[in-house]
Amino acid sequence: MSAPGVVRDLWRWWPARIGLLLLLGFVVLAIGGERLAPYPPEALSGRPFAPPSREHWLGTNDIGQDLLSELIVGARISLLVGLLSATLATALGLLVGLLAGYYGGSVDAVLMRVVDLLLVVPFLPLTVVLAAYLGPSLLTLTLVIGLVSWSRPARLIRAQVLTLRSQEYVLAARALGVDDLGVLQRHLLPGTLTLALIQFILGTSQAILIESALSFLGLGDPTAASWGSMLYYAQARSAFLTGAWPWWVVPPGALIATLVLSLALIGVGLEARLNPAARGRGAAA
Repeated sequence: MSAPGVVRDLWRWWPARIGLLLLLGFVVLAIGGERLAPYPPEALSGRPFAPPSREHWLGTNDIGQDLLSELIVGARISLLVGLLSATLATALGLLVGLLAGYYGGSVDAVLMRVVDLLLVVPFLPLTVVLAAYLGPSLLTLTLVIGLVSWSRPARLIRAQVLTLRSQEYVLAARALGVDDLGVLQRHLLPGTLTLALIQFILGTSQAILIESALSFLGLGDPTAASWGSMLYYAQARSAFLTGAWPWWVVPPGALIATLVLSLALIGVGLEARLNPAARGRGAAA
């Protein structure tokens, strides 16, 4: 089914509809950025630790920067790192899953042992070590999150390919002399795209959480405002000791949770669409 058809299917299920609307709002924030912010995020527009007021709806930080402006501009980095990391992880998982499931034998054994190794290694400590070793930057965050997140999509897509390769149309194509690339591209890849899309949505939410955690630990790009870096600076600059945490810590934390929730609702909607029984229950709800 085409992308518009998938969106129409999701729109019929009210939790996924809420997720789509929330995600659309975050995309508008990310695109609008500085144009929607009341002040330039780097400008000293008020007194330090000013509480919420008419001039500064979420107050200011320790040097007088408007926190609402930082929050709006930070949506771009958080969403961008999440989308790019999930794209890399899904692309690698799709490639490995297709090759392992189609060829089997030694190719499958080698690739799945690599997948098993990544699944066994503790995920967050590995990410922290790699990010600390490579140095703080947006490119580092994106690559590290993407390169340690592809194993789960690869295993799920491989299982799907193992089912598809025994279908009659695939066997007929091979009997007619279609080469491996043609079988993979025309017959197996289309059958895995819905599953890959679900993994992309779930991977994006996971990447956003990991980016926030790494930035909170000081492993993000210090020159790029994100919701995770807001939490880092709030902790480093005594927001809890000065009583500024309600307007400095709670808003970015709430937006991270809301964005992850919106993606989870969309992912559940896509999964329900893939499973007719679940889709029926979702429609009844």
